[in-house]
Amino acid sequence: MEPSTPRPQRIALAAAAFLTALALAACGSSGDDLDPGSAADAPDYSAAIEAAPPRLAGLYAEGGVLLGGGLDAYQRQIDELEGFPILVNKWASWCGPCRQEFPHLQSQAAEHADEVAFLGIDADDSDEAAETFLRDHPVPYPSFSDPDREIVGELGAEPEFPSTIFYDRDGEVVHIRRGVYATEEELAADIDRYALSG
Repeated sequence: MEPSTPRPQRIALAAAAFLTALALAACGSSGDDLDPGSAADAPDYSAAIEAAPPRLAGLYAEGGVLLGGGLDAYQRQIDELEGFPILVNKWASWCGPCRQEFPHLQSQAAEHADEVAFLGIDADDSDEAAETFLRDHPVPYPSFSDPDREIVGELGAEPEFPSTIFYDRDGEVVHIRRGVYATEEELAADIDRYALSG
């Protein structure tokens, strides 16, 4: 007969298991409040893209694509967008809060893609998982693959997921929002403040 585990140790193990399950649930993608919907729920981006100046229209020709090239390619893209305010969203397919705010980004891109350059950075994620997520939750803008967090580390957008970085028309970072936009109104207010008012 094997010795039984002492009662205090059983309680401690049960508490540890409960806290682990709670943490995984908080970071996961389950729950209605974290459901970003499906491709069918995505807004129609065509009006904003058709109204976009040629350089923004060129950016959006790569909508939903995961781009490589690391920090150098990312910086070249920022340089090419000089003259436009830029919103960059750091996300990952496994990040529950990122999934929660994704519909807000979709909606605001549909409204402002003709005047603001939108970009994504998929950090600490696999390309396969990110590409699947983007097929299911389309956006009109590309995302840079950043599996080792090289880009976001250089930007100072660590460690929070998600984070949103705003650049002015000169390509200078003017604001970093660390954490989720719980409502679309919060995101819209920051777009007005940091992108459209500059």
